[in-house]
Amino acid sequence: MTDYAVYAVAALAELAGCFSFWAWLRLGYSAWWVAPGMVSLAAFAGLLTRIDTAQAGRAYAAYGGIYIIASLLWLWRVEGVRPDRWDLAGGAVCLAGAALILFGPRAG
Repeated sequence: MTDYAVYAVAALAELAGCFSFWAWLRLGYSAWWVAPGMVSLAAFAGLLTRIDTAQAGRAYAAYGGIYIIASLLWLWRVEGVRPDRWDLAGGAVCLAGAALILFGPRAG
């Protein structure tokens, strides 16, 4: 699996896991929603270890930009709220930052 695919699946796992808590605590869903959410969050954590880098912090930092874009897609597709121009502009800035982290030249 490519790093891009790992980041995408990790973002979906994290969003689903966090949303399970949101659904329980904010939307009044059953506490049983937390169980699959915990599994999803564990999968998220495990997936990030699959990123091809020697430094965890770099993998997490680059993931942050990907996560923001995925969150905006979640907002639109799952919650039914279309991101506005400020959401999109902010997401673009974050994605550019993630690209710098991922593709910036490294010494040695």
